[in-house]
Amino acid sequence: MQELLKRYLDYLGAERGFSPYTVRNYTTDLLGPRSGEHPMGFFQYLQEKGVKSLKNVNRHILREYIGYLMEQNLSRRSISRKLSAVRSLYRYLLREGYIEENPIKLTTSPRLEKRLPECLSQEELNRLLSAPSADTAQGMRDRAILEIVYASGMRINEITSLNLGQINLQTGEIKVLGKGSKERMVLIGEMAIISLKKYLETGRPRLVSLKGDRNALFINRFGKRLSARSIQNMLGRMALKAGIDKHVYPHLLRHTFATHMLDGGADLRVVQELLGHSSLGTTQVYTHVTQAQARKVYLAAHPMAKKADSDAE
Repeated sequence: MQELLKRYLDYLGAERGFSPYTVRNYTTDLLGPRSGEHPMGFFQYLQEKGVKSLKNVNRHILREYIGYLMEQNLSRRSISRKLSAVRSLYRYLLREGYIEENPIKLTTSPRLEKRLPECLSQEELNRLLSAPSADTAQGMRDRAILEIVYASGMRINEITSLNLGQINLQTGEIKVLGKGSKERMVLIGEMAIISLKKYLETGRPRLVSLKGDRNALFINRFGKRLSARSIQNMLGRMALKAGIDKHVYPHLLRHTFATHMLDGGADLRVVQELLGHSSLGTTQVYTHVTQAQARKVYLAAHPMAKKADSDAE
């Protein structure tokens, strides 16, 4: 089973073009955490049940595994993600001819609760963008990162993988290699260009090291490519400094970008293209957020709406 897993993970990276971050998540969902910790991964569960071959897995074992995950008080979304990894593994095994029938084909994931993506208000965003120091190399870098993510809606792995040659400051364009190795062009506005130019001219030269990464756009104090974890930690510090009472993480800025674009009147398909969504349905979740914003504005602005609200009280 370990050999099959290794071949499957190689397939995800080499043929499907998944990022190392995504492959690592699939690995964790299938193998689970370190021994003795819960919840167990799919392979750990099979080992505990004495199942020695992936061919021996049937619908009953899969249902028992789902029941086990639910007993661990995991969210439906977490359970669904783990089952998605198992489902993808068995599709691969079927494709390779290792199995003749997919046991998880008719197994359904728990129904997900619908959650609207949270985003920052314009006032919160302005405080966040102003939080990094304007005088230090790291501060200039952090301000440039925040400006670019909000200006473009890029994913964190797209940010960390950026090289100098992908940036065109003259046109405000960035060539991005997104999910599934799909290339797209994103745009950044004047404020992001100004911050990025300051970082490139003043901040980055202070961070460059002879042993560092010469091509990476965003580097740490040792001159090495900045990691996703470093950006996540930076966002937490900046949010605390800005006095934002929310959990601020990289994808929240992506949500904020999409929501503010639609609030500003952008076409849904344009936002889809900028975000790199393959399906319009993925982007449409943001229309619910803007509809909620529209209702809020309407109730606050329309004189008859105010009167009706007052009468109701």
